[in-house]
Amino acid sequence: MKKPAIYGVLSVGAFLTLFPYLLVVLTTFKTRSDLYSTKPWLPAVPPSLDSLHRLADSGFLTYVGHTALMTAVLTVGQLTFTTFAAYAFARMEFRGREVLFWCYLATMMVPNVVTMIPLFLIMRQLHLVNTWFGLLAPYILGTPYGIFLMRQFFRTIPTDLEDAARIDGAGPLTVLWRILLPLSRPALGTLAIITTVQSWNNFLWPLIISSGDDTKVATVAIATLRQSIGGDYNLMMAGSLVALFPMVVIFLSFQRFIVRSVVLTGLK
Repeated sequence: MKKPAIYGVLSVGAFLTLFPYLLVVLTTFKTRSDLYSTKPWLPAVPPSLDSLHRLADSGFLTYVGHTALMTAVLTVGQLTFTTFAAYAFARMEFRGREVLFWCYLATMMVPNVVTMIPLFLIMRQLHLVNTWFGLLAPYILGTPYGIFLMRQFFRTIPTDLEDAARIDGAGPLTVLWRILLPLSRPALGTLAIITTVQSWNNFLWPLIISSGDDTKVATVAIATLRQSIGGDYNLMMAGSLVALFPMVVIFLSFQRFIVRSVVLTGLK
């Protein structure tokens, strides 16, 4: 295929990818009358901030704060517990290690929606419905994918470094903290970015486990805007734009690590 044709295909793909985001921005800065009197792809003249003002008055920023808190806790928790588990599976010798690892990894084949109802029933029995612990518990201790990623990276680090440290009297925690973790920054950065994006965009589990405003996150709040106010698409698009903004900032700030994560994981 010639270069002009390649550029044409890529341009069409880029336009189709970015067009929904363009609609979010254009709709946010329209009034309700503009929304129905102009074409969706045309900007409002002059742009209106009415949707953003009404969104701020509705308390939506509180839910954004809840999302940021949930994302931060889950990212720190996953990095911590995933690192310990991956180190055990990669370096420590114990009976049944490989069988246990592959059995745990096999849970990746189970769709998340299948486990939602059993998880909810467990949380209800433990009286954790509509609590922060119930919101965080299923994901804070690590995921099979994260453990697999870190284990595979640990196995690429030469064991000679660890052996030399052990000769000098270092224990497992010292080896992990001073030898493996400094060398694993690319994998840790990749895992942090993936966890942050997934936690920020998580919708199904917060929708199931949360029923009050104390634990409501932004994705659930956007979904409930239409139910509580009706067909106010300006407000919904304003909420989507506010929720999208931190992810855009993260992408622009850490795009080098995001590209590396695609290389390491093969995800798109």
